[in-house]
Amino acid sequence: MDPNPHVAVVGATGAVGIEMIKTLEKRNFPARQLTLLASARSVGRKLTYRGNEISIKELTKDAFAGIDIALFSAGGSISKEFGPIAAKAGCVVVDNSSAFRMDETVPLVIPEINAEDVKRHKGIIANPNCTTAITLMALYPLHRAFHVKRIFASSYQAVSGTGAKAIEELRRQVGQVVSGQAVTKEVYPHQIAFNVLPHVDSFLPSGYTKEEMKMENEGRKIMHHPTFRASVTCVRVPVYRAHSVAVSAEFENPITVETARKVLAAAPGLDVVDSPEKAEYPLPLYAAERDNCQVGRIRLDCAMDNGLAFWISGDQLLKGAALNAVQIAEELLK
Repeated sequence: MDPNPHVAVVGATGAVGIEMIKTLEKRNFPARQLTLLASARSVGRKLTYRGNEISIKELTKDAFAGIDIALFSAGGSISKEFGPIAAKAGCVVVDNSSAFRMDETVPLVIPEINAEDVKRHKGIIANPNCTTAITLMALYPLHRAFHVKRIFASSYQAVSGTGAKAIEELRRQVGQVVSGQAVTKEVYPHQIAFNVLPHVDSFLPSGYTKEEMKMENEGRKIMHHPTFRASVTCVRVPVYRAHSVAVSAEFENPITVETARKVLAAAPGLDVVDSPEKAEYPLPLYAAERDNCQVGRIRLDCAMDNGLAFWISGDQLLKGAALNAVQIAEELLK
């Protein structure tokens, strides 16, 4: 890999694409050139990178000639169509969709956990689901120390996880409710303002949603832990940015709050925010736009042996998407 690669962002105008561009700049990623690709309707729009305006080009089958790394965030169908084309052109694809995550030939990577897996790529590397990534930032260090058996979790997921239109929908609905107007909805099946929806992604025959099963399926692959089990309820909440997850985890080995806190304090990419007596605990409002996830409310679980309950918040546009993708690209250069 060229130490100064030519990088492309696919889906550059989307919420995650814009964060990818910002993250490349913020982390001084040594790209010699940046190409921005999107659908035909965005062609000619300009985005700023390192003080220069870059015009958006159309994503076509010929767009990947000479590109070394392509960060994809344009949805699963685009990834399925163009990911293999980019890989065939000699480009390494870091894909943010669910298209390749469970493909056995594709590494699924959180660099703080399984950076080594990057080396096994055959042209495509998958970025995990945002809720899974944020949860595992706290769960994996605990797993290494105490060996997790299973978790029960509920997520509190921001609307930006759905995309820019959902952010606009929440803004619009808040205004409509406050001014006494009728609430209009397009993105979600119900009003999201001043409400919570226990419905993220589509339902499976089991009654779980696809999003809820990602925690178990992706968690097993990322942690190299084939017997890991996760019962999750994913909930959309009227928060603009940053997901939170309440987790109760059961471990094989005895655990104390003190030993858990030590492990979490030493974990990369994670800040312990846990002084409940001062009303200090992770909040999505304060986790937003931060690279690190935050963990707190750490306590022994009173319903399980060797159980620990904790609460984690993290910016799903960053650690849950753009930051993680750029960190994978950094691993490719090592």
